[in-house]
Amino acid sequence: MADQQTRTPGTTHNAVVSLLLPCLLIGNFLWCVLTPAHEYQMRSDQMLTMGLDLLGLLGVIGLRKSIPTPLFWCALVAGIGLLALRLNGDAGWWTGHLVYSLSRR
Repeated sequence: MADQQTRTPGTTHNAVVSLLLPCLLIGNFLWCVLTPAHEYQMRSDQMLTMGLDLLGLLGVIGLRKSIPTPLFWCALVAGIGLLALRLNGDAGWWTGHLVYSLSRR
């Protein structure tokens, strides 16, 4: 009995989170770079998305030991890129997207 390894309940959840969180950050970054925004966000929505991007980046940094190394670096660049997109002028600050254009009516 002493030779058996005990499995902790959080191991499975940690493995799922350590794969889903980087994929979420990378997917969100690709969405914001490749899709033009057509309207400005409300102030509360803007702050919420900025906060979630920051929390996702901090979560990836906190889970760096359990994330595969190439996925960690891609997610780190994507998280920093999401915050950097906000510095791309006034439209970037409000939308978080690389391109802003008005849609046709």
